[in-house]
Amino acid sequence: MRVLVIEDNEGIAQGLRTTLRQQQMAVDIVSTIASAWSALQTEAFDIVLLDLGLPDGDGRELLHQLRTTPKKGLPNPATPVLILTAREEVTSRVTTLDAGADDYIIKPCNTEELAARIRALHRRSAGRVNSTIYCNELEIDTAARTVHRSGKAVELSAREFAVLIALVDSRPRVLSRTQIEAKLYNFDQILDSNAIEVHIHRLRRKLGDTVIRTMKGVGYFVPNDPSS
Repeated sequence: MRVLVIEDNEGIAQGLRTTLRQQQMAVDIVSTIASAWSALQTEAFDIVLLDLGLPDGDGRELLHQLRTTPKKGLPNPATPVLILTAREEVTSRVTTLDAGADDYIIKPCNTEELAARIRALHRRSAGRVNSTIYCNELEIDTAARTVHRSGKAVELSAREFAVLIALVDSRPRVLSRTQIEAKLYNFDQILDSNAIEVHIHRLRRKLGDTVIRTMKGVGYFVPNDPSS
């Protein structure tokens, strides 16, 4: 899962980075509305964590800008936005939620609750009602981060699990290597050129060859029907 944190307090921002990376989320941090808008136009983020008090304006300006963008390309106006702010007034919560925010948390907050709320937003944006995904022979619990194939537990690394979720959430759409990388890695990470291919190879070895298919010259996909 790729998360954009928009927070100008460096200590809070780095704390969020550490917390979310422990949850195997890829995290990018920006500190202004201008840099956030640039990031949103560059990458497709699964979740945005937005502070309201930013150096170049109110975070609700960015929220309004995102929600009123034509629905073509980047940024995606339907990107879930979780407000993380010290403003605890009811009027602030009401107006911000009515303006298009998906959730509102007051700082400081419990890190486990924050991670759970992020997972819930991601789940709803993917059209799922709970943390368990049933895909062909697989049972995937995104909260517990477990995978069973035909009832038997399968041990996956954090990266392997992330690649699998990216493909399952997008099924049966084909994702290119670049699109998968964008969901797993933040701006400052340097990748091996064959990192995704290695993860796919290991997933096939553990889950079987029919789970993840290749469309030659395009990318990878998980079919809705493994016999197709």
